[in-house]
Amino acid sequence: MSLLQPGDKFPALSVQPTDGDALQLPDALAGHYGVVLFYRGSWCPYCNAQLRAFERAHDALAEVDAAVVALSVDDAATTRTLVEKHRLRFPVGHSADAPAISAATGAFVDGQHGHLESTGFVLDPTGAVVVSVYSSGAIGRLVPEDVVGLIRYLREHAA
Repeated sequence: MSLLQPGDKFPALSVQPTDGDALQLPDALAGHYGVVLFYRGSWCPYCNAQLRAFERAHDALAEVDAAVVALSVDDAATTRTLVEKHRLRFPVGHSADAPAISAATGAFVDGQHGHLESTGFVLDPTGAVVVSVYSSGAIGRLVPEDVVGLIRYLREHAA
């Protein structure tokens, strides 16, 4: 397992949202800054807070042309309930294969329960990693204010 570094191309992953066809990452985000969030599950209060925060930041993220996609090992019904509860407008995938995701991205997997630990990526419009945030537990994750600030900085300082 190797961690994704800035400049690395984000690996091809298929994300099955609750409301449509599978998204192929990073292609589904091409042309936009992308935010990819792996969350532990709907049972995790920190994950719920993070997803709600990204929803509240919808307009600010749109202003910097950032698209968000989230993913967990939760099943379709559980994920659908989470999306409805928080009125999430970004795609939220379900039924992730944690070992495969870990092998492709370096995300940590909980050895006892098999869920992905919180992991976040900001991708540039070409699908290259700008920043990666890996957590081995419940805390330590991307927050939308930092993502918006980072993208603004990158746009202002583009060569």
